[in-house]
Amino acid sequence: MWFKNVIFYRLTEAFEYTQEQLQEKLLEQTFTPCKSQELSRYGWVSPCRLLDDVLAHQVHGMFMVAARKEEKILPGAVIKEAVGEKIAVIEHEQARKVYKKEKDQLKDEVVLDLLPRAFSKFQQTTALILPSLGWIAVDASSHKRAEELLSHLRGTLGSLPIVLPDVQQSPSAVMSNWLEQDDSLPEGFEVLDECELRDNVLEGGVIRIKGQQLEDEEFVAHLEAGKRVVKLALEWDEQLKIVLQDDLSIKRLKLSEQLQEKMADEAAEDEVAQFDTDMVQMGLEFAKLFPAIIKAFGGEAKRP
Repeated sequence: MWFKNVIFYRLTEAFEYTQEQLQEKLLEQTFTPCKSQELSRYGWVSPCRLLDDVLAHQVHGMFMVAARKEEKILPGAVIKEAVGEKIAVIEHEQARKVYKKEKDQLKDEVVLDLLPRAFSKFQQTTALILPSLGWIAVDASSHKRAEELLSHLRGTLGSLPIVLPDVQQSPSAVMSNWLEQDDSLPEGFEVLDECELRDNVLEGGVIRIKGQQLEDEEFVAHLEAGKRVVKLALEWDEQLKIVLQDDLSIKRLKLSEQLQEKMADEAAEDEVAQFDTDMVQMGLEFAKLFPAIIKAFGGEAKRP
């Protein structure tokens, strides 16, 4: 149940809900499947599959919540073809041209007709709330998906004061400096063999490097030519392997071999107990990792 991608946010006010209070709020907006004429639905589900009734899962003061989204799949080509057939019939039988307003109406009719027969696509997004430390982490590969969950949580609770971390120094410039000067790498971080460079002058100029020593002369030449790091593979504290992006989002989070061995030694026989163990360990790692990332880029910015 470890997150694969992480976008983390700072709570700007205390999160003071008890498990019972949070559970009660989430129950008001649980997930229910789409009705026949609906395009999508979004609602809360249990983050642990063996605890269907628990929407706010709490362990050692941490909360995990999960939201499910259902979307009806209606390929644009299918809609376009059906609308075209209707237009052709009207123009042939009534000997007149169909204009935009009527085309839009026909499209709406086609969508309503196709919805009951459409397949559904489901997506689940999970968030870990660390109230005592002031963080919320969302398992999402895009800000749009993370914001969708947080917007729904905000609507469920009435308010959710959070901000994306804002740092003093440019992450892209700092990560580039790490590769140019070995001694500039902050304590706890180790550079791995993958990164992405972007040209600040030439739009679309991107170089992706994987499985190569980032100290090679060829690579350093790209930095000297003005390209900047926008993604960098790192190991943190010999516990986690991540790809850190210049917007501070984390991709492809993996446990190091050392942490995997530790978790295997402490594995629980009960699946729910193992879920709790993983959740606590993940929360402990995030509690160290997020401040370390912020510190690496000069600390949090103090904006007016």
